[in-house]
Amino acid sequence: MSELLKVSEVGKNFGGVRAVHAVSFHIDEGEIFGLIGPNGAGKTTLFNLINGVIRPDAGRIVFRGQDITGLPPYRVVRLGLARTHQIVKPLNDMTVLDNVTVGACFGAANLALKAARPAAREVLKLVNLDNRADQLAGELNIAGKKRLEIARAVAARPALLLLDETLAGLNPTEVTHMIAVVRRLRDEYGIAILMIEHLMQVIMDLSDRILVLNFGEMLAEGPPAEIANNTAVIEAYLGDPDLAHKILGTA
Repeated sequence: MSELLKVSEVGKNFGGVRAVHAVSFHIDEGEIFGLIGPNGAGKTTLFNLINGVIRPDAGRIVFRGQDITGLPPYRVVRLGLARTHQIVKPLNDMTVLDNVTVGACFGAANLALKAARPAAREVLKLVNLDNRADQLAGELNIAGKKRLEIARAVAARPALLLLDETLAGLNPTEVTHMIAVVRRLRDEYGIAILMIEHLMQVIMDLSDRILVLNFGEMLAEGPPAEIANNTAVIEAYLGDPDLAHKILGTA
Protein backbone atom coordinates (compact mmCIF):
# COMPACT_ATOMS: atom_id res chain seq x y z
CA MET A 1 0.00 0.00 0.00
CA SER A 2 1.23 3.48 -0.82
CA GLU A 3 1.26 6.33 1.67
CA LEU A 4 -1.79 8.59 1.45
CA LEU A 5 -1.37 11.04 4.34
CA LYS A 6 1.76 12.01 6.25
CA VAL A 7 1.61 14.21 9.35
CA SER A 8 5.02 15.37 10.57
CA GLU A 9 5.71 17.06 13.94
CA VAL A 10 2.42 18.97 13.84
CA GLY A 11 1.65 21.31 16.73
CA LYS A 12 -0.95 23.87 17.78
CA ASN A 13 -1.21 26.19 20.79
CA PHE A 14 -4.23 28.19 21.89
CA GLY A 15 -2.81 30.96 24.04
CA GLY A 16 -0.97 29.18 26.81
CA VAL A 17 -2.65 25.85 26.14
CA ARG A 18 -0.69 23.29 24.12
CA ALA A 19 -3.49 21.46 22.30
CA VAL A 20 -1.34 19.36 19.96
CA HIS A 21 2.41 18.91 20.20
CA ALA A 22 4.83 17.23 17.77
CA VAL A 23 2.36 14.64 16.43
CA SER A 24 3.58 12.45 13.58
CA PHE A 25 1.95 9.52 11.79
CA HIS A 26 1.01 8.28 8.35
CA ILE A 27 -2.00 6.58 6.77
CA ASP A 28 -1.79 4.24 3.80
CA GLU A 29 -4.32 3.86 1.01
CA GLY A 30 -7.27 1.70 2.03
CA GLU A 31 -6.34 1.74 5.72
CA ILE A 32 -8.64 2.28 8.70
CA PHE A 33 -6.65 4.27 11.23
CA GLY A 34 -8.08 4.85 14.71
CA LEU A 35 -7.46 7.93 16.84
CA ILE A 36 -8.24 7.59 20.53
CA GLY A 37 -7.49 9.34 23.80
CA PRO A 38 -9.16 10.73 26.90
CA ASN A 39 -11.46 13.75 26.61
CA GLY A 40 -9.44 16.86 25.83
CA ALA A 41 -6.54 14.88 24.37
CA GLY A 42 -6.49 16.96 21.16
CA LYS A 43 -8.21 14.55 18.78
CA THR A 44 -10.67 16.95 17.15
CA THR A 45 -8.02 19.69 17.08
CA LEU A 46 -5.83 17.31 15.08
CA PHE A 47 -8.72 16.71 12.65
CA ASN A 48 -9.13 20.47 12.29
CA LEU A 49 -5.44 20.86 11.52
CA ILE A 50 -5.51 18.14 8.88
CA ASN A 51 -8.53 19.42 6.96
CA GLY A 52 -7.62 23.10 7.23
CA VAL A 53 -10.16 24.45 9.73
CA ILE A 54 -7.22 25.80 11.73
CA ARG A 55 -3.59 26.35 10.77
CA PRO A 56 -0.83 24.51 12.64
CA ASP A 57 1.84 26.48 14.46
CA ALA A 58 4.42 23.88 13.56
CA GLY A 59 4.87 20.83 11.38
CA ARG A 60 3.82 19.67 7.94
CA ILE A 61 0.85 17.80 6.47
CA VAL A 62 1.22 16.04 3.12
CA PHE A 63 -1.70 14.42 1.31
CA ARG A 64 -1.19 12.43 -1.89
CA GLY A 65 2.29 13.86 -2.14
CA GLN A 66 1.11 17.47 -1.91
CA ASP A 67 1.80 19.79 0.99
CA ILE A 68 -1.63 20.86 2.30
CA THR A 69 -0.41 22.52 5.50
CA GLY A 70 -2.73 25.41 6.24
CA LEU A 71 -4.82 25.07 3.08
CA PRO A 72 -8.49 26.03 3.66
CA PRO A 73 -11.08 23.22 3.84
CA TYR A 74 -12.63 23.95 0.44
CA ARG A 75 -9.27 23.32 -1.23
CA VAL A 76 -8.50 20.26 0.90
CA VAL A 77 -11.80 18.57 0.00
CA ARG A 78 -11.15 19.23 -3.70
CA LEU A 79 -7.95 17.20 -3.32
CA GLY A 80 -9.87 14.20 -1.97
CA LEU A 81 -9.92 14.60 1.81
CA ALA A 82 -13.38 14.92 3.40
CA ARG A 83 -14.66 14.82 6.99
CA THR A 84 -17.67 14.54 9.24
CA HIS A 85 -18.21 16.52 12.44
CA GLN A 86 -18.75 15.40 16.00
CA ILE A 87 -21.70 17.81 16.17
CA VAL A 88 -23.62 17.14 12.98
CA LYS A 89 -24.12 20.10 10.69
CA PRO A 90 -26.88 19.35 8.16
CA LEU A 91 -28.39 22.07 6.02
CA ASN A 92 -31.68 21.74 7.92
CA ASP A 93 -33.92 23.65 5.51
CA MET A 94 -32.78 21.64 2.50
CA THR A 95 -33.83 18.11 1.62
CA VAL A 96 -31.69 15.10 2.41
CA LEU A 97 -30.95 14.69 -1.30
CA ASP A 98 -29.96 18.34 -1.70
CA ASN A 99 -27.59 18.08 1.28
CA VAL A 100 -25.74 15.21 -0.34
CA THR A 101 -25.85 16.88 -3.75
CA VAL A 102 -23.92 19.79 -2.25
CA GLY A 103 -21.19 17.38 -1.22
CA ALA A 104 -21.04 15.93 -4.73
CA CYS A 105 -20.84 19.38 -6.35
CA PHE A 106 -18.06 20.70 -4.17
CA GLY A 107 -15.96 17.55 -3.72
CA ALA A 108 -13.00 16.04 -5.51
CA ALA A 109 -15.03 15.11 -8.60
CA ASN A 110 -16.34 18.70 -8.96
CA LEU A 111 -19.58 17.37 -10.48
CA ALA A 112 -22.04 19.57 -12.29
CA LEU A 113 -25.54 19.61 -10.77
CA LYS A 114 -26.96 17.26 -13.44
CA ALA A 115 -24.39 14.58 -12.58
CA ALA A 116 -24.30 15.35 -8.84
CA ARG A 117 -27.93 14.44 -8.13
CA PRO A 118 -27.79 10.81 -9.36
CA ALA A 119 -24.41 10.44 -7.63
CA ALA A 120 -26.01 11.68 -4.41
CA ARG A 121 -28.87 9.18 -4.74
CA GLU A 122 -26.37 6.32 -5.00
CA VAL A 123 -24.65 7.43 -1.80
CA LEU A 124 -27.99 7.69 -0.01
CA LYS A 125 -28.55 4.01 -0.76
CA LEU A 126 -25.24 3.19 0.94
CA VAL A 127 -26.40 4.74 4.21
CA ASN A 128 -30.05 3.61 3.89
CA LEU A 129 -31.43 7.11 3.48
CA ASP A 130 -32.69 6.75 -0.07
CA ASN A 131 -36.26 6.52 1.25
CA ARG A 132 -35.79 9.88 2.98
CA ALA A 133 -34.36 11.73 -0.03
CA ASP A 134 -37.16 14.30 -0.22
CA GLN A 135 -37.46 14.86 3.53
CA LEU A 136 -36.01 18.00 5.13
CA ALA A 137 -32.69 17.24 6.77
CA GLY A 138 -33.77 19.00 9.94
CA GLU A 139 -36.55 16.43 10.43
CA LEU A 140 -34.14 13.47 10.74
CA ASN A 141 -33.37 11.98 14.14
CA ILE A 142 -29.78 11.92 15.40
CA ALA A 143 -29.00 8.57 13.76
CA GLY A 144 -30.36 9.84 10.44
CA LYS A 145 -28.34 13.03 10.70
CA LYS A 146 -25.19 11.01 11.41
CA ARG A 147 -25.82 8.94 8.29
CA LEU A 148 -26.50 12.10 6.31
CA GLU A 149 -23.22 13.59 7.53
CA ILE A 150 -21.37 10.55 6.21
CA ALA A 151 -23.30 10.57 2.92
CA ARG A 152 -22.50 14.22 2.25
CA ALA A 153 -18.80 13.58 2.88
CA VAL A 154 -18.72 10.40 0.77
CA ALA A 155 -20.48 12.20 -2.09
CA ALA A 156 -17.36 14.36 -2.31
CA ARG A 157 -15.57 11.18 -3.48
CA PRO A 158 -12.68 11.33 -1.02
CA ALA A 159 -9.63 9.09 -0.97
CA LEU A 160 -9.47 9.73 2.79
CA LEU A 161 -12.46 10.27 5.08
CA LEU A 162 -12.14 11.69 8.60
CA LEU A 163 -14.91 10.42 10.89
CA ASP A 164 -15.34 12.35 14.15
CA GLU A 165 -17.31 10.25 16.67
CA THR A 166 -19.79 8.94 14.14
CA LEU A 167 -21.17 6.42 16.64
CA ALA A 168 -21.77 8.81 19.53
CA GLY A 169 -25.39 8.92 20.70
CA LEU A 170 -26.50 5.88 18.70
CA ASN A 171 -28.27 2.82 20.09
CA PRO A 172 -26.74 -0.68 19.61
CA THR A 173 -28.72 -1.40 16.43
CA GLU A 174 -27.69 1.93 14.89
CA VAL A 175 -24.07 1.31 15.91
CA THR A 176 -24.10 -2.08 14.17
CA HIS A 177 -25.46 -0.50 10.99
CA MET A 178 -22.88 2.26 11.06
CA ILE A 179 -20.03 -0.21 11.53
CA ALA A 180 -21.21 -2.01 8.40
CA VAL A 181 -21.21 1.30 6.51
CA VAL A 182 -17.64 2.06 7.59
CA ARG A 183 -16.46 -1.37 6.47
CA ARG A 184 -18.16 -0.94 3.08
CA LEU A 185 -16.53 2.45 2.59
CA ARG A 186 -13.13 0.82 2.84
CA ASP A 187 -13.81 -2.59 1.31
CA GLU A 188 -16.09 -1.62 -1.60
CA TYR A 189 -15.30 2.05 -2.18
CA GLY A 190 -11.57 1.93 -1.40
CA ILE A 191 -11.76 4.91 0.96
CA ALA A 192 -9.12 5.15 3.66
CA ILE A 193 -10.53 6.22 7.03
CA LEU A 194 -9.18 8.16 9.99
CA MET A 195 -11.68 7.85 12.81
CA ILE A 196 -12.12 9.22 16.31
CA GLU A 197 -14.27 6.99 18.47
CA HIS A 198 -14.93 6.43 22.18
CA LEU A 199 -16.48 2.97 21.75
CA MET A 200 -13.23 1.13 22.28
CA GLN A 201 -14.33 -2.36 21.27
CA VAL A 202 -15.56 -0.96 17.97
CA ILE A 203 -12.40 0.93 17.14
CA MET A 204 -10.26 -2.04 18.20
CA ASP A 205 -12.21 -4.28 15.81
CA LEU A 206 -12.28 -1.86 12.89
CA SER A 207 -8.81 -0.33 12.91
CA ASP A 208 -5.66 -1.60 11.23
CA ARG A 209 -3.58 0.71 13.42
CA ILE A 210 -4.37 3.08 16.26
CA LEU A 211 -2.80 6.32 17.50
CA VAL A 212 -3.32 7.33 21.13
CA LEU A 213 -3.16 10.99 22.15
CA ASN A 214 -2.91 12.28 25.72
CA PHE A 215 -2.70 15.99 26.58
CA GLY A 216 -1.99 16.69 22.91
CA GLU A 217 1.00 14.37 22.66
CA MET A 218 1.48 10.95 21.12
CA LEU A 219 1.27 8.27 23.77
CA ALA A 220 1.38 5.17 21.57
CA GLU A 221 0.86 4.01 17.98
CA GLY A 222 0.48 0.51 16.60
CA PRO A 223 -1.89 -2.38 15.91
CA PRO A 224 -4.95 -2.74 18.17
CA ALA A 225 -3.64 -5.71 20.18
CA GLU A 226 -0.48 -3.80 21.03
CA ILE A 227 -2.38 -0.66 22.02
CA ALA A 228 -4.86 -2.55 24.19
CA ASN A 229 -2.05 -4.01 26.27
CA ASN A 230 0.08 -0.87 26.48
CA THR A 231 0.60 0.06 30.16
CA ALA A 232 0.85 3.79 29.42
CA VAL A 233 -2.45 3.70 27.50
CA ILE A 234 -4.20 1.88 30.35
CA GLU A 235 -2.92 4.41 32.90
CA ALA A 236 -3.92 7.37 30.74
CA TYR A 237 -7.48 6.13 30.43
CA LEU A 238 -8.31 5.19 33.97
CA GLY A 239 -5.36 4.25 36.12
CA ASP A 240 -7.27 1.05 36.93
CA PRO A 241 -5.93 -1.85 34.82
CA ASP A 242 -8.99 -4.08 35.28
CA LEU A 243 -11.47 -1.36 34.32
CA ALA A 244 -9.25 -0.14 31.50
CA HIS A 245 -9.00 -3.62 30.01
CA LYS A 246 -12.78 -3.85 30.11
CA ILE A 247 -13.16 -0.52 28.27
CA LEU A 248 -10.45 -1.39 25.76
CA GLY A 249 -12.11 -4.72 25.05
CA THR A 250 -9.34 -6.91 26.44
CA ALA A 251 -10.92 -8.02 29.73
